Amino acid sequence: MTKLEELIIHRIQETGPISIATYMQECLLHPSLGFYNQKDVLGPDGSFITSPEISQMFGEILGLCLAQYWIDLNRPDRFALVEFGPGKATLMLDILRAGSSVKGFIEAAEIFLVEASSKLRSEQKTKLSKFNVNWIDDDLLIPKIPTLFIANEFFDALPVNQYQRKNNLWYEIQVGLKNNQLTLGLSHRPTTHPELEGRFSESMNGDIVEISNDAIRISKSIGEIINNQGGCALIIDYGDWHSLGSTLQALKSHKSKNIFDKPGKVDLTCHVDFEALAKNSGCAYSRLTTQGVFLERLGISDRANQLLKNSKPKNHKSIISAHRRLTHPDEMGTLFKVLGLYARNESSPAGSVSYTHLRAHETRGNLVCRLLLE
Repeated sequence: MTKLEELIIHRIQETGPISIATYMQECLLHPSLGFYNQKDVLGPDGSFITSPEISQMFGEILGLCLAQYWIDLNRPDRFALVEFGPGKATLMLDILRAGSSVKGFIEAAEIFLVEASSKLRSEQKTKLSKFNVNWIDDDLLIPKIPTLFIANEFFDALPVNQYQRKNNLWYEIQVGLKNNQLTLGLSHRPTTHPELEGRFSESMNGDIVEISNDAIRISKSIGEIINNQGGCALIIDYGDWHSLGSTLQALKSHKSKNIFDKPGKVDLTCHVDFEALAKNSGCAYSRLTTQGVFLERLGISDRANQLLKNSKPKNHKSIISAHRRLTHPDEMGTLFKVLGLYARNESSPAGSVSYTHLRAHETRGNLVCRLLLE
């Protein structure tokens, strides 16, 4: 039994069952015992590896996509570049390196990293020491200026509440105790939530619905800035357009675990409900696009060929492997999805497709390719 498990059990003994959201929050972000404050949780030797850690191509492509949008905004001389959940800061470093090829982009950028883990903040400060970076833990602190947002594998780690339909009412699924062991159970009384009102038509008794209050709040905050100040957001994660059923899972060393197995030592995630993010943002949103298609539209194959041409033969295998892993349907290409958010009077980000301009991505994507190959 971990120290964190002991603390959670004691809390439940003292005050009663807790929500799954509270359990996730404790397991992931406890100041000293949470998963994201442990050593080496990211990367090949950690519990999971993200796209930026696989290849520089991922961050470079996204960096030029964001730089393209800055150009589309008529190159404002001051804008916020915001990343949610920056991990080891590999993605932001690659974005800034690629963005530096676009005249004026880096000079105009005010960089904000939204990070709750003190350990990861320390790693980010080291990696981004050459840049003027602002660390915040509240998205409301982002200045009211044109803003470009990036969130890669961020929303899947936000705590969710789970509700189960029973006798045509909703009951919250909670974490309680049985024989002094952590277990799941239903609340004694039915509950209400604004997001649950529209879920009766699609569900049956016994079905489970997941709602992330943090995701809803953050998407609304992003949308408000985009609508009022201009900008866009790229949200990349695993999940689908609409969520139904329990998707809560635990991972350790790239393997699935029980959610109650060593709290604080395993990662807890849920599939992202992209529809909830899009519609709660209040701004325009793109069609949901698979990561592989999105990256190919932006020219990742051109970038891979460029790297192959300029690298030694001994590095060719790793470049080809990284390209496949990021884009192939059997790898991350289909598992991960991309959602673009943007102001209603603007176009969708390059690589994505809006509902009203089905061919918009083609010329914009080609411009990103040209920037990439210059």
